[in-house]
Amino acid sequence: MDDQKRRDDGMIQRRKVLGNAWVDKSIANRNSFNAEFLDLITRHAWGEIWTRPHFDERTRRVLVIGTMVALGQWDEFRLHVRAALTEGGFTPEDIREILLQQAIYCGVPAANHAVKEASAIVSELGLLKG
Repeated sequence: MDDQKRRDDGMIQRRKVLGNAWVDKSIANRNSFNAEFLDLITRHAWGEIWTRPHFDERTRRVLVIGTMVALGQWDEFRLHVRAALTEGGFTPEDIREILLQQAIYCGVPAANHAVKEASAIVSELGLLKG
């Protein structure tokens, strides 16, 4: 597969996972400093990894959300939780289950922060029950 094919496939996958609004915002913020990085992640993260056939998109979303908790990467965590809820067919209960699992394997402090961040997103999207 050539770079242009990776770039094209990556952009399709990136839009599917994160939504057009997020990707359009990212493209609008492209500049001479970040352009090469955006191209790199579009070709490699989205065009090579997210498009591999072994794991389905739902599994990849679970892996990314859990990994962001483990790494404490809260900007990416919020991005992927929001995308899972708005683009990926996830429910708040799905996110809760990921965070309960991560509490055991990543520790309560990381999961505690993740619950706070995810709760704010669930509430903002009008998905909070009770």
